Amino acid sequence: MKKVKFLATAIFATVLFVSCSSDDDTPEPVNEEEVITTLTVTLIPNGGGTPITLQTRDLDGDGPNAPVVTSGNLATGVTYNGSIVLLNETVNPPENITEEVEEESEEHQFFYTIGSGLDVTTMYTNLDRDGNNLGTQFTLTAGAASSGTLTFTLRHEPTKPNTGLGDAGGETDIAATFNVTVQ
Repeated sequence: MKKVKFLATAIFATVLFVSCSSDDDTPEPVNEEEVITTLTVTLIPNGGGTPITLQTRDLDGDGPNAPVVTSGNLATGVTYNGSIVLLNETVNPPENITEEVEEESEEHQFFYTIGSGLDVTTMYTNLDRDGNNLGTQFTLTAGAASSGTLTFTLRHEPTKPNTGLGDAGGETDIAATFNVTVQ
């Protein structure tokens, strides 16, 4: 009889121990991906002048309509102060996603890819809280007369620091390519 009581107690204790395990099944909070319908790059010439606007706007996302893309021409030898604004225009009023990207600066980075033939250089002018590149603000210097493409890519959770888009990892939130002429 003692063996039966002992065996019953052992089984009960085992069931109790397993059912009271310390596994925390609480799901981690989900950081929902931002909806970005519009990317606007504003380039203001140092010393004044007419701003240049590069913009891609895609209000239907993966829908049948192609994005509306606006490009501009740069002047040779001019340095521009650049800024990037991201909007979600599926809501009214439009939501400024740039604010969220800057608040979560350690989790984001813009990359600038210059297509062959285009004579421009870029430099980051804003950093995240850890001193790594963020890129919502930058300078762009136009060199000699040329033409090509300029692509702006926003990565979510890239490896920081990095040497560029090639080793950054992370996921692309948005990438926009513009045809640019330096004249």
